[in-house]
Amino acid sequence: MPSAPGPATDWRDLAACAGLPDHVVFARRPKAALPALRACAGCAVRHPCLEVVDPRASWFDGVCAGRLWRNGREVRISADARTAVRVKEQQP
Repeated sequence: MPSAPGPATDWRDLAACAGLPDHVVFARRPKAALPALRACAGCAVRHPCLEVVDPRASWFDGVCAGRLWRNGREVRISADARTAVRVKEQQP
């Protein structure tokens, strides 16, 4: 008799930020959030992340779908920080 399938994989298990410290994922400042922003650059589940977290409606603080949010508003990132994130996106 075939075995029952295992539980479906949750999108959070596939997130590139899984395993990062909470203080990085839920950072409120760009410099502190940079490791999470870099992880998001190559993340395959950015769309589900944005849909589920819904940062604007939930007044989210932290990194979601490759963007930094504070009180549900997207935080502008300096050109230097954006460059650092783009470098990660271009790496194989």
